[in-house]
Amino acid sequence: MLFNIGNEKKIHDIPIISIKPCRVQSRKIFSAREMKELAQSIRTNGVLQPIIVRKSDDGEYELVAGERRLRAAAMCGNRKVPCIILRCSDDQADMYSLIENIQKCDMNCFEEAEGIERLMKNYNMSRFDVAKRLGIKQSEITDKLKLMNFTDEEKDIITRYRLTERHAKALLRIEDTVQRKMVLSEIISKGLNVTQSDRYIDSVLEENEEETKGNQKTTLIIKDIKILENTVRKAADTIRSIGIEAFSSRNETDDFIEYVIRIPKQKSA
Repeated sequence: MLFNIGNEKKIHDIPIISIKPCRVQSRKIFSAREMKELAQSIRTNGVLQPIIVRKSDDGEYELVAGERRLRAAAMCGNRKVPCIILRCSDDQADMYSLIENIQKCDMNCFEEAEGIERLMKNYNMSRFDVAKRLGIKQSEITDKLKLMNFTDEEKDIITRYRLTERHAKALLRIEDTVQRKMVLSEIISKGLNVTQSDRYIDSVLEENEEETKGNQKTTLIIKDIKILENTVRKAADTIRSIGIEAFSSRNETDDFIEYVIRIPKQKSA
């Protein structure tokens, strides 16, 4: 068993002032609206789900999981909160906090991705291990980790304007970061939903494909011209090699490219 709940899962009322923050906080953003709603629920119904803590060396307690509930209880003026005391090491506490937050969707999609990446790096867990621990498909882990490809600025914009994870995944179809930022700005300014965003991104990718085809065609034409130039040059060299003085010239206008090989006529005896 990975974790050991002390005192047979007994619930203790512990003073909020005695609970220290978690060493590593997985969730960084707390919606003011959500916190207000949770606080109102706690005023009406109390803290229905105990907060998870562990004892620290100084005899007080360290938060392991349930920071939203702890903050909301404090907002209500509660002096104590119901807690379950967890016996675990620093690493186990960190892992428990991460898993509990991800499972309860207490984090935005980027915080989830960062949490999954931490589980894999810090605790040598494979994608299969993380998927099993979280109770989701391994393909979902792969999709969430792709969100780490966004720049910090993009993550901040997507989070600030409350775009969904599906918005984010659609945006990843655009690999160029400069163009992706322009598309992101367009989605926000027009207030596009996921379906509309997908259609808009489809159109952008189609334009990119047409532009790529045009560039490839131009490249092929340039290559063909170079082959022709080499052919003309070699023809003139071949003529000269048999003792005939041949002259070659190239003339380019807005409409065409002209190649000329001049061979002098033999004078009559």
